[in-house]
Amino acid sequence: MSTSNYGFGAAGPMSDSLLSIPKSGPSSNAASRNTRKRLKPRSGASRDRHKTPRTATTTSYAPASTSSTRDRITTGRTATSTFTSEIRDQSVMIALVEGRGLARGEIGMASIDIKRPELFLSQFADSQTYAKVLTKLQVMNPLEIIMPHTACDGQNVSKLFQLVRDYSPDSNVTTVQRKYFNETKGLEYVKRLCVPEYSTVEMEISTKYYCLAAAAALLKYVEYVQNIVFAPNSVKVEFCGSEQTMMIDVVTVKNLELLVNARDSKSSHSLFGVLNHTKTTSGARLLRANVLQPPCDIETIELRLDCVTELTEKEVISRLFLKNHLIALFLKDLFCNLQTVLSRFLDVDRALASCAHIPKEETAKTAEQRITNIVYVKHTLELVDPLKTALSDAESVLLTAHKELLDDPRFIVMMEHIDRIIHDDTHYQRGTLHMITQKCFAVKPNINGLLDIARQTYTELIDNINSLVQRESVETDLPLRTAYNASRGFFIQMTVGGRGAQQMPDSFPETFIKVVKTKNTVSATTEDLVKLNDRVSEALKEIYLLSNVVMNDLLNDLRRHIGCLYKLTDCVAMLDMLVSFAHVRTLSNYVRPEFTDTLAVKRGRHPVLDKILDDSPIPNNVYVSNDCNFQIITGPNMSGKSTYLRQVAMLHVMAHMGSFVPAEYASFRLTDQLFSRIGSDDDIETNASTFMLEMKEANYILQNVSNRSLIIVDELGRGTSAEEGVGLCHVFCEFLISTKAFTFFVTHFEELTRLDSLYANVENYHFEVEKEMEDLYEKLHHPHLLLKGRCTDQHYGLRLAARCSLPESVVEEAKEIVVEIEERDEMRQGQSPESLKERAVFKLANRLIQAARNSRLDEAGLRLYLANLKQQYEREISSIEYEE
Repeated sequence: MSTSNYGFGAAGPMSDSLLSIPKSGPSSNAASRNTRKRLKPRSGASRDRHKTPRTATTTSYAPASTSSTRDRITTGRTATSTFTSEIRDQSVMIALVEGRGLARGEIGMASIDIKRPELFLSQFADSQTYAKVLTKLQVMNPLEIIMPHTACDGQNVSKLFQLVRDYSPDSNVTTVQRKYFNETKGLEYVKRLCVPEYSTVEMEISTKYYCLAAAAALLKYVEYVQNIVFAPNSVKVEFCGSEQTMMIDVVTVKNLELLVNARDSKSSHSLFGVLNHTKTTSGARLLRANVLQPPCDIETIELRLDCVTELTEKEVISRLFLKNHLIALFLKDLFCNLQTVLSRFLDVDRALASCAHIPKEETAKTAEQRITNIVYVKHTLELVDPLKTALSDAESVLLTAHKELLDDPRFIVMMEHIDRIIHDDTHYQRGTLHMITQKCFAVKPNINGLLDIARQTYTELIDNINSLVQRESVETDLPLRTAYNASRGFFIQMTVGGRGAQQMPDSFPETFIKVVKTKNTVSATTEDLVKLNDRVSEALKEIYLLSNVVMNDLLNDLRRHIGCLYKLTDCVAMLDMLVSFAHVRTLSNYVRPEFTDTLAVKRGRHPVLDKILDDSPIPNNVYVSNDCNFQIITGPNMSGKSTYLRQVAMLHVMAHMGSFVPAEYASFRLTDQLFSRIGSDDDIETNASTFMLEMKEANYILQNVSNRSLIIVDELGRGTSAEEGVGLCHVFCEFLISTKAFTFFVTHFEELTRLDSLYANVENYHFEVEKEMEDLYEKLHHPHLLLKGRCTDQHYGLRLAARCSLPESVVEEAKEIVVEIEERDEMRQGQSPESLKERAVFKLANRLIQAARNSRLDEAGLRLYLANLKQQYEREISSIEYEE
């Protein structure tokens, strides 16, 4: 990550300082390089003493990193990110500003995707940990982050700037002068650029000064540094207010391997890899965003689950007909039809960008790109009717809403504009040469006489090239053919080797130049062919420029209806994600989750292990409610504790996304935050030990936990002494026990299992290990089954050490020391009768509340359930009184 400081107008007014800077063409990069040489370091944005110092620089609006930034936008991401290496196409830019004085903690954020012209504004209050900011940055995966220069002025580096820099290692952090964060200018930008369909956003943001200020700085930066100008009324502007999503912090995303496998960043063995069966880039982006921020709005979740249910049930019905040898032609397979149509979609957002961007200079390259994008738009609009037909039998509310959206008459109007100019036979085709042909003859004949002449010239040149290659083939008596690629243009090619193919000749004609030999082909060219290629290039440029005149008028007509394309983008992305969820369900035995006040999973399985293992992983039950919301889990090493924790968290994320989950039955409570404390790695870069990282993560949980949170903790306190670790864990647990958060706490500290005698909402569970004797040696078997109660297995660590070939004398002496320590401990005291009675009353009350809120039993069934509760309570009280 690089850090730059741009003083917009440092050499005077902005407009004057920019006049002498080239905006496009090769000279732009040269100007950037020359500017880079002139830059002088400025103190300020340096990292702490354990990291490489970084300096912020000031110049006019031509930044030092402009060239490299543009290259990354064009070629995709080259650096590998821990969390987002699966998304190689970074093109999001973000402006970030924080209030000052009494408004400190109020955050304004604006983001725009320069390949997908969508401007998202948000303003929210954040804590001093800036958890919301870091989560949003993780979801957006920005290429560049823009902040005011006051955030790193001199030695006063703000905490927000430091956190953004540390947690966004693959993003360029750029600072600009504070005066360009101007809310008045931001509102003017929004009014000028916003698509009419989204103009109501002006009412939402009129008093959101910080997000408007961020928008002003961001759009000015994009215009003058990235050389991207947006046409009026062509950008989708949305305000993201109180998002009803589950917040998952950066560390938890890494610990749970939600996006990327921890061992292999290229592996698909992650939750995203399990769920990703999308057919479009927009669908994959939406899926990624939902993995990182699942919705926690019950209406949204249920609508998605209804769609997945319909998609999978209609597919099952179709298969049953085939199994019974009945041909049900009247029944359409909704899932397969949708999947087929969606696979034909290109990147719809790219088509949007073509309509929204205005090049600052018309060149043959920009003209060619414009023609390509028009072909994309035509291809996209032609798929509206097939998509509508595929949804014709849909019955769920969300699918029906998308079907009605496709009835927008503007799709027909846009196609009429395109059909008036673009040839009917023009379609998107794979292959460079095929697309060149499509672009050359995209515009109908007799619209521009000069264009018709240029195309005739191009056709004659192609004929001349084919004739030249045929003549060379006859003269050399070799099976030559015409080939093409983007770098060489047209060239001569011959297939060699293999059965029935021409063998490699001993020599080639003297006229052949640039001969390239591969295993199966020989490629060459001639001087005459090189000249013809040059003439073809000139003819193509002329065709593109002449076609561009017609395309400009066409784009102006299309921009008036661009709003329907934004809605189509959202529709395609959502349908693609839902079909992907349905695809996942068809591959394995998944069940629809319910949402109640209780977390109850019957025979749940780890979703990643369920995919990659040949045999189904060992299923386990999960039960947590308000009367037992804190679970302490113990057990030997390698018994499955950490896998169980990740399984519980992943199932939560899947259910909140609207996906089915791998289980026989699943009920979840709506969760607003997911926290984790897993792992024992230190951080050399920040000079943080294992224990320091543990305490930082524990502090983050304590500061942000709520009653609707889900917390998984794996062996807290193991980075320090056993006595201090037990003490810290005890206090940490007591704090979480006082909340209503659902907590799973894995530990090897046996002292913590006594918490159930102090608090009625604490339950003990454990993973046991089966021991067998084989050839006088003790063999351990891990069944990976979760059982209720404390772990009764003693000295499992010593047995594992013995299996690692430690000397027998060392293991035996260790056993003696452990026994001696245990004998010195005080006698364990059981629970008093009073605490046992209080525990029974507490559980009875919570179960009655749970039944009142979530029960779906009829009157007879409810009476029977209440009678059983009464009998169970009376038995517990009688047992306690009997022991007294």
